[in-house]
Amino acid sequence: MQQDSEDSVADSLKNCGIGATSSCLATFLTFPIHKTIFRQQIHGFIIRKAVTQLCQEGLIKFYRGILPPLLAKTIQGTLLFGAYDSLIRNISTEDTRLYHRCIAGSLSGIIEALVLTPFERVQNILQDHRKDVKFPNTHSILKEFNSYSFKNKLQLGYYRGFLPILLRNGTGSALYFSFKDPIKNLFLDQGVPSGISAFVSGSFNGMMVCFILYPLSAVIANMQSHIGEKKMSLWNFIAKFWVSRARSLLYIYRGGSLVILRSCITWGITTTIYEFLKASHFSEN
Repeated sequence: MQQDSEDSVADSLKNCGIGATSSCLATFLTFPIHKTIFRQQIHGFIIRKAVTQLCQEGLIKFYRGILPPLLAKTIQGTLLFGAYDSLIRNISTEDTRLYHRCIAGSLSGIIEALVLTPFERVQNILQDHRKDVKFPNTHSILKEFNSYSFKNKLQLGYYRGFLPILLRNGTGSALYFSFKDPIKNLFLDQGVPSGISAFVSGSFNGMMVCFILYPLSAVIANMQSHIGEKKMSLWNFIAKFWVSRARSLLYIYRGGSLVILRSCITWGITTTIYEFLKASHFSEN
């Protein structure tokens, strides 16, 4: 019994490390796409205008803001895959069903949101060029947050936009883990190589999740880019955001093509690396 418990902990730690590695590599490779999408979400630019603006700012500023997402995504991979592995072991016994994966995925997404919301908050401020002068680096942002009262540090500082992030991450993780293995196994059963099967599964899931939740992500990006303003209810902010986008769903979905591309690449790479490292670990054992 004790040996089984120790093996379970060791496997969970291995999954944490594998998830961290795969997420870190995928984030670095796809950051330019992510930053272009952010500009579109903030300003409603077309792709060409967003890319032109980034090119005009130069290479140094192009990767400005990469440290928070790089740290966040590395931690995200650790939490998401590590927590999911631990939860699914406890929720299901021999037969893992869809609702088991959905529950474990949702809970791992909630844990992820609790830990990573401050990272996303800092990242969204750094990527907003309108804040370049007043908040040129992470230290200046943290200094601003720490000048608030304890309550405002959470509500207006580190955890601004927490509720929509909780909803997005919980729902997104539930969808990803619910369909990742079934889609991968579907291709494996057709004789498709494991690496391609994992990439297609990750790409499809990433595309589906990000496309469905894109309006919520746009709301989060705009909500978290504000500093020092009084707290506004989520529904009032959504109403204001809806008006600012000319009450058009198509306007909100500007950047949708890049979302699909980024999601396909990011989650395709992440899933492929994760499955490869996980298979290598089990083959060694």
